[in-house]
Amino acid sequence: MSVPHVPLHLTGRILLDDDREAGELSVRDGRVHLTRQSPLVGAVRRIEGWVVPGLVDVHCHVGLGAGGAVDLATAQAQAVADRDSGVLLVRDAGSPLDTRPLQERHDLPRLVRAGRHLARPKRYLRDFALELDDAAALPDAVRAQARAGDGWVKLVGDWIDRSLGGAADLTPLWPADVLAEAVAAAHAEAARVTVHTFATETVDDLLAAGVDGIEHGTGVTPDQADVLAERGVPVTPTLLQVERFDAIADQAQDKFPVYARRMRAMHARRHEQVRMLFDAGVPLLVGTDAGGTIGHGRVAQECALLVEAGVPAADVVAAATWRARRFLGFGALDDGASADLVVYPEDPRKDIDVLRHPTAVVLRGQVVAGTAVG
Repeated sequence: MSVPHVPLHLTGRILLDDDREAGELSVRDGRVHLTRQSPLVGAVRRIEGWVVPGLVDVHCHVGLGAGGAVDLATAQAQAVADRDSGVLLVRDAGSPLDTRPLQERHDLPRLVRAGRHLARPKRYLRDFALELDDAAALPDAVRAQARAGDGWVKLVGDWIDRSLGGAADLTPLWPADVLAEAVAAAHAEAARVTVHTFATETVDDLLAAGVDGIEHGTGVTPDQADVLAERGVPVTPTLLQVERFDAIADQAQDKFPVYARRMRAMHARRHEQVRMLFDAGVPLLVGTDAGGTIGHGRVAQECALLVEAGVPAADVVAAATWRARRFLGFGALDDGASADLVVYPEDPRKDIDVLRHPTAVVLRGQVVAGTAVG
């Protein structure tokens, strides 16, 4: 049952993008109005504070749990947790569950699906990915996932190769020529490709293939970062995930000491790595890697970790809002846009921890969460 929209009048500081602000904003019938119109009459809800476009989690797995696919009710609860944290737009970076029914729900974040992860047998987490016995099948699999998703395809670029025994380490999954053909196939379907990669030795092939995004990027070198910056290819650092590398290394130490050593080294330099990417001019996006072993609704923690790594809070807020929306092809808070926004009591660009406590989360013009809910 639909709920009538109560007009909203927001005042304070409306942060529209890097260069534009406004002093007030009204919401009628779920739409943003920045220009003055006839006065709001009748029941009007008034909220004051710092207003930003809805947060974006560009690396999130709605429909995925620690053991693989979850049921639709669990996926819905995941989406609610993201929404209540202020995330109103999600790029799902691979899910084994068909989450299209959630896209029909107006009370859940907007969802951009990437279809299934594509990996090789025993070269990724069990029951997470569509596993290809033959690497040469990748281009056809990419075409299929491009048609099944919403303009994105997710590849697993590298993973531990346990067949190497005690020398097991991260190695690339795909031959360079097959990878290039696969990316071209996605582009021919008007889809973009983003790739999970931890290892340095994977990145040159990804750059040569012309991928559109790097997930994690813990092995990117300064020279590779310069190429990413020149091309405007973003990296999503997922520091909540990288924080776990020490624990992963502890689990692997006895059987796979080479791999464990690399994971510890990447963990130790995680802040330095993010600062290097930022200083090189690589576009950074915010993704929690929620799903699997990381809970949903933790975008504020991911943002805080990026600030801890040395990225200015103002850039983190921009990366989590208008810059990500622009990257995914969604509009700004302009006249007539859907009223997807979050209100905070203070300026999160001055104190990133403000993101933990939204006053109001407004989705399609409805106040759905925050301390002002009800």
